[in-house]
Amino acid sequence: MKASSSRRAVRMGDQILREVSTLLVEEAQDPRLQLVTLSGVRMNANLRIAEIFYTVSGDSEHRKEVQAGLERASGFLRSRISRILKLQYAPELRFVFDDFLEDVVYGKSHPAD
Repeated sequence: MKASSSRRAVRMGDQILREVSTLLVEEAQDPRLQLVTLSGVRMNANLRIAEIFYTVSGDSEHRKEVQAGLERASGFLRSRISRILKLQYAPELRFVFDDFLEDVVYGKSHPAD
């Protein structure tokens, strides 16, 4: 995915991050999505794809469960974002585990769980 750094993409990414965070806290029913922290959003050049970076504590099995929960909720989140932000076309939401903090704490040579 070719990321965009335009002001519009950054602004839309910030709005999506804010709204998805709120929706996860207030409306998500899935217990797998508790204690998930969203760390950033990267929009592609035509604003059709939003990569949402998240962190969660736990082992690799727990991360897989959280990933599955986020993917299952993506349709709901996408439709709610479309209504809240009044978008003609809501971007596809892709959730990506953000391992930046692990790289900082454990170093680049830390093996994946």
